[in-house]
Amino acid sequence: MITATLTVELLTEELPPKALKLLGEAFAEGVVDGLRDHGFLQAASTKTPYATPRRLAVKITHVLPASPDQRFTQKLMPASVALDPAGHPTAAMRKRLAALGREKLADLWPNAVDGPDRLVSEWDGKADAMFLHSVAKGSPLQSGLQAALDHTLGKLPIPKVMTYQRADGANVKFVRPAHRLLALHGADVVPVTALGLAAGRTTGGHRFLGRREIDVATADAYEETLAAEGKVVASFAERRARIVAALTQAAKGATVIMPDALLDEVNALVEWPAVYEGTFDPAFLAVPQECLILTMQQNQKYFALADARGKLLNRFLLVSNLVTADSAAIVQGNERVLRARLADARFFFDQDRKTRLEARVPKLATVVHHHRLGTQRERVDRVTALAGDIAQMIGASRADAQRAASLAKADLVTDMVGEFPALQGLMGRYYAEHDGEAPAVAAAIEQHYWPRFAGDALPEGPVAQSLALADKMETLAGMFGIGAPPTGDKDPFGLRRAALGVLRIVIERALPLPLPELTRLAFASFAGVPGVQPEAREALETFVYDRLRGHLREQGFTANQIAAVVDMRPAEIHRVPARLEAVQAFEALPEAAALAAANKRIGNILTKNGGTTDFSAREVDRSLLSEPAERTLLAEIDGIGPAVEAAMAGGDYVAALSGLARLRPAVDAFFDKVLVMADDSAVRNNRLCLLQRLHRQMNRVADISRLAA
Repeated sequence: MITATLTVELLTEELPPKALKLLGEAFAEGVVDGLRDHGFLQAASTKTPYATPRRLAVKITHVLPASPDQRFTQKLMPASVALDPAGHPTAAMRKRLAALGREKLADLWPNAVDGPDRLVSEWDGKADAMFLHSVAKGSPLQSGLQAALDHTLGKLPIPKVMTYQRADGANVKFVRPAHRLLALHGADVVPVTALGLAAGRTTGGHRFLGRREIDVATADAYEETLAAEGKVVASFAERRARIVAALTQAAKGATVIMPDALLDEVNALVEWPAVYEGTFDPAFLAVPQECLILTMQQNQKYFALADARGKLLNRFLLVSNLVTADSAAIVQGNERVLRARLADARFFFDQDRKTRLEARVPKLATVVHHHRLGTQRERVDRVTALAGDIAQMIGASRADAQRAASLAKADLVTDMVGEFPALQGLMGRYYAEHDGEAPAVAAAIEQHYWPRFAGDALPEGPVAQSLALADKMETLAGMFGIGAPPTGDKDPFGLRRAALGVLRIVIERALPLPLPELTRLAFASFAGVPGVQPEAREALETFVYDRLRGHLREQGFTANQIAAVVDMRPAEIHRVPARLEAVQAFEALPEAAALAAANKRIGNILTKNGGTTDFSAREVDRSLLSEPAERTLLAEIDGIGPAVEAAMAGGDYVAALSGLARLRPAVDAFFDKVLVMADDSAVRNNRLCLLQRLHRQMNRVADISRLAA
């Protein structure tokens, strides 16, 4: 069959901009998956998604006009029921075939072949059964596309469903009212329906620059026709690239501050983008530039400009949906609106600085942190105590850490943070600097939220690190203490992010903070708080170790390597990467596999026989070592002992683990020549003590049995 390009478009009212990119991708993917599942696509088929403020569309190449015929086999019934003793079809069999429209096959039995239909008796694995072998005719594209559309529209990630009424009075539920449906296969309309609309070849152009009704000749001509007659750049990706290029050109050498989220949102607001430049009073630059940038981005969807040093300029760029020879009216209107917004930001900044941060702390008693954990004021007290303890453990100033903790949440009750919550912490730093707080204190106030997301910067100084850890550990202990850990995909309090933040700070800053001690201190800060269960501490530690496993997988370590280290629940988290590197080096040794297998075998023996005797608490009795192989093994263990101890003390885990390689001959000989489970209980227990000592030496760095296949 000859293939052709298929284009499907749903023309709507303006779609929610923050959801447009995802909606466009889901629409295209859903239609493609539906057609592929029903056999309408070829190996060479490609898709091009389209999404504009008023349309969702997709173009798919090499689409068949009908799905290919498919051979199938259908089990009908057991042969004992289908055939009488003489081997003739029974009434039950005839009735079953008649229901399938193949009653003629009963008369042809046992040579039951009628065109593509064939009736046979075959073994089904338990008994003989009657099977129908036939061919299912392919379905036309109309039915396949209809099924794909119905399924796709029902599964779109719509943020909020809207109910509207069609012209015929019927109610429809969709993200926004839909007005047209276009479906072209080559030059032909595919007669499908969606949301009460019948498909045609007509679409609509730009509201102000293009034609209201545009007929598209062929599926391949869709994008070009929309651009030429409708002044619409249909491709989300192409339109975004045009915006970036236009912004860069209009910046005239300045740096455009264009976060991806803002670019995507602005892109979702325009169909034929045009970039214009505006300015604002340089006096506003006295306000922290983060406030001005956020005002421009969040309230007005403008792009701020900075010089080569990153200093904000009093210029901005806006993306309009209108192309005009004289942009003065557009620019001046936007400048007026921005001036009012910046004036608000300056007012907030000036007013906030009239009150010191420490004077705002009592107001936190009116801000609920969690209904079971009290107010932000109570939380500040817990974090303050915890930050002081952590600071003392890592050699930071306890006084500075506690001062920073006591002020860290005060900016939550400022006007600026009330208007722009994203500035919390940052504004606290500005206000602390204005109040004359120590530089380390001011920096810690800003950085105690770090890292805020994957790959974000870490707190830089020890005071900031102490406070950041205290803030995150208090959150984790509190939520686990009241029985509110993350469940499934739900993590409303960001506990996974908090745990990963703790891990990154401890590991990447090499802080000697044992995890059990951190969790102990965190739960101790909740002493006297009703409902916080101290026994949840173990569950929290397990949660953190689980996050550690995921973090290490992203670093490139294998599941077995990670299990060898993390399953031992090492207290010193900051040493885990070094231990893993040692495991990697050990695994590359030719002796590694044999030693790992031996270690696993030793562990099984000790587990099986350790129910009544604690072999780790006993010394090996050399007088009971009768076999040369066991005496040699003990000598080898003694021989590597000093080197392993020195390597462990110096943190040279590679040397400590690699030194085990010299044990292999002695270990192999022991298991070849020595019967561990000797009849004499004294000899048997002594050999188990020897294995326990070997097991302990092997597992100083990691449980190498986890490396055994």
